[in-house]
Formats: sequence, C-alpha cells, structure tokens
Amino acid sequence: MQQYVRITRGTYGKHTINGCFPLVKGTAKNPQGLYYVTIDGNYSQVPGIEARNCRIKVKDLASVEVVSEEVYEKFTTAQPKEEQAEAPTISDEERTEQIRERFDILNEMTSAAKAGDVRAMIVSGPPGIGKTYGIVSQLQKASMFDNLKDTNKWEIVKGATSGLGLYKKLYQYSKAGSVLVFDDCDTVLYDDLSLNILKAALDSGKKRIIQWNTESRVLDREGIPDKFEFEGSVLFVTNVKFDFVKSKKLLDHLGALMSRCHYIDLTLDTVRDKMLRIKDVMTNGMLNDYKFEEGVKPDDVQAEILAYMEDNRSKLRELSLRTALKIADLYAMNPSRWRAIADTTILRSVA
Repeated sequence: MQQYVRITRGTYGKHTINGCFPLVKGTAKNPQGLYYVTIDGNYSQVPGIEARNCRIKVKDLASVEVVSEEVYEKFTTAQPKEEQAEAPTISDEERTEQIRERFDILNEMTSAAKAGDVRAMIVSGPPGIGKTYGIVSQLQKASMFDNLKDTNKWEIVKGATSGLGLYKKLYQYSKAGSVLVFDDCDTVLYDDLSLNILKAALDSGKKRIIQWNTESRVLDREGIPDKFEFEGSVLFVTNVKFDFVKSKKLLDHLGALMSRCHYIDLTLDTVRDKMLRIKDVMTNGMLNDYKFEEGVKPDDVQAEILAYMEDNRSKLRELSLRTALKIADLYAMNPSRWRAIADTTILRSVA
C-alpha cells in the first residue's frame, strides 16, 4: 500500500523542502551520519523538486512524519511553481491591472450573489491576499438596509464544519437574498457527507432541495426539517487551486463542484504576483488608520515595509497582506526596533 510522508525540514540540492509526498524509501542514515528519505516527485509542485524519485536530506528523524492519504491530498492541492528565472513578459503595471481586474470581478459577482443573480461561486487564491475582505465589504454595502427585515441575510463561516453543521447553516440561510460564505472550510472537500450536501446547495437546477436522510435528535430538538428548499447563495472561499489538484479522487469531486457554479481563480501564483497585490492594496490607504508617532507619514512607513518584504521575501513565513499588517503593528509599537523584532517574529529561522 502506498505510504505518504510530510517533510518539515529537508533540503534537495540548494532548495529547502517542506511538504507532503508519496514515499518511495523510508528514512536512512548514511556513513557520514546524515539522514535521507526518498520520495516520488513526479506529481509534486513544490519548488525545487524534480519529476522523478528524489532523495531528500532531512535535519533529523523528527523532520519526517508518515501521514494518511487524506492528509497528503490536502497538501497536494498543488500550486504552480514559484517564479522562473526568465524575465516577465509584461510590465508590473500591466500585471497589477490584470490582478486588480480579477478582484473587481470578484466584487461584482459578490454583489450579484447578494441580489440573487449568482447562486453559487467558488473563489480560489492563496491565503492572506484579501479574498474574504473584498467579499465582506461588498456584502456590507449591499446589506445596509437588511436590518429593516426580519431575516438572516449573510454570514461568514470559518474553519472546520461537520456535515450536520453544514446542513444547519444552509437551512438558517435558505431564504432568497441570503448569502452564506464558507471561508477556510476546506475540510468539507474531504468528507463525502459534507461534499454531497454542498453539491446540492450549489446545484444549477431551478429548485435546490437539500435533504438529511438519517435520524437526528439535534435537528428534531432544534425544529429543523429533514428536507428544505435552498433559495440563498453560497460562496466557497478556498486556498485550494482546483485546476492543479493531482489526487484523482479529489479531482473528480472538485470537477463536480465547478460544473455546478461559477469559479474564480485569482491567479496569484508567483511571488511577483503576491508582491504586486500587496503593493497595490498598501498604496491605496491600507495603513491610513494606523497611529504612528508624530511626524511619521503612512506613505513613508508603507515604503519601508514594502522594501523590507521585498528584501526578505524568500524568508517570510507567509507572503501576504496579513504579514504586512503584522509588520505595521511592530512599526507602531517600536519605530526604532521594528526590523529587529520582525527578523525574529516574521522571518523563518534558518537554524
């Protein structure tokens, strides 16, 4: 039976390796006292891994963990490899405009979902680049007068949820004009029961009937029927890039979801794209509400933060807007030592 491993501190050539891989040969120690593990790199999108069996050097035995196929599948929602050495074919200004256009379309589609014109949408993109922020902003704008009506209108559901929890939420927001946003709820994709319920909610038919086909004391106690018509809209926000999933089982499920609804890939696939997105958002007033020391302008802080992130982009634990805000917090806390503190708290340890 195929086994899988998670490597947390490995090296292959000049590349630092972190990720999950099919196992070819378990951990072994060479005469020099170095540990190695051999993995199958044929389907990996981890930067530095070649499409063949690769012998990965690991720091110690604790750096290698045997994991289940389910865990491997979660980690094999592969992203395209990071930037290649060749020069970009378009300018930064053109690429920024392309990225901005996709976020503008996301805003339009979110507004249409609130109006009931778009009933289901999947939004894919890396963490921390403003997917959910834009959705929430549009829903808030479109819901200014919802408090005049006695109905639930929208909610953001975060984190893991069970099949029963998913069913209850869909019932709660089943009325026309309601929007339910699942953010970072990727566990739904790996549970057959939850996935089938989600498929029913995303169905393109005129009537979407959702059923709970087993007895449930929870539903009985809360007065929730075992069948109802779902007339609301569902937005599923995920870090999973559906087009690059390698797991055949998961790919079939994702294909079924995409066939039922709109799918937006924000295409922030490279370090360059992420940096351009961060710069675009920051230069449009992201730091305006910060209270820096007297005489310090937000534009000057922004320039310093962007320069710091650019200089250390290969060392950052996460290249995202969240990281930029963390650094801004450090700047506001201690303007003279923020770099030293960021080096410790924001950058990966090289030890």
